[in-house]
Amino acid sequence: MKFARVLLYFTFFVALIFLMSGYGYQWNIWDLGTGFTLLRYGAYTSIGIFWISLVSLWFLRKSGFRAVSYLVIVLILSGVASGTALYWQQRAQSVPAIHDITTDLQTPPEFVAMVRLRADAPNPPEYSGEETANAQREAYPEIEPLQLNENVQRVMDEAVMLIVDREWELVAINRQEGRIEATENLAWFGFKDDVVLRFTETEEGTRVDMRSKSRIGRSDVGVNAKRIEQFLNDLRDRVE
Repeated sequence: MKFARVLLYFTFFVALIFLMSGYGYQWNIWDLGTGFTLLRYGAYTSIGIFWISLVSLWFLRKSGFRAVSYLVIVLILSGVASGTALYWQQRAQSVPAIHDITTDLQTPPEFVAMVRLRADAPNPPEYSGEETANAQREAYPEIEPLQLNENVQRVMDEAVMLIVDREWELVAINRQEGRIEATENLAWFGFKDDVVLRFTETEEGTRVDMRSKSRIGRSDVGVNAKRIEQFLNDLRDRVE
């Protein structure tokens, strides 16, 4: 009984450290290196607690309802933290270490209004180059421009509404140049990823190109590609 209670208190502490690793960085309590260190050791400890609680649950299964309840809570909390860490580790290993994704690898949409906001960002606003393009071709062949049978202004209007619905920060709209720029603030660590949409009039209607780039980090664990794919799919649904 006492062991189960102590393990439960310790699990609450580790879960708090795991959760605060990101929010502490987002709230400027500590730097990114400290946040990642807390995240890493919180994940390792959670995995250890998970297996300890699993074994303990077997040996203490006849120790009474309260002890078993404590261990079940420990199992759930440590399992969630462990599963989250293992999921993102698997994602990071399954995608290339790039952070700049675009539907047009020959002439990627350029950031304009966003340049000043990225002045202090480790990742510059310029496109990352041919090495990144080759890595994207291999990892995300499905990322391509969206062709819609509607005029440019209608498509831009729907794109703006979609950005608002997603609660992204709308940075700039230039209807003459057919460009929209916006920023998504990610949960937990509060990372900022910037997007630029380019709208080109064609004989069929409008071609939409999109580029998404992280301000910090070498790898985006596939977030930018997923953002582009989901946004363009939703835009197609709204227009058609």
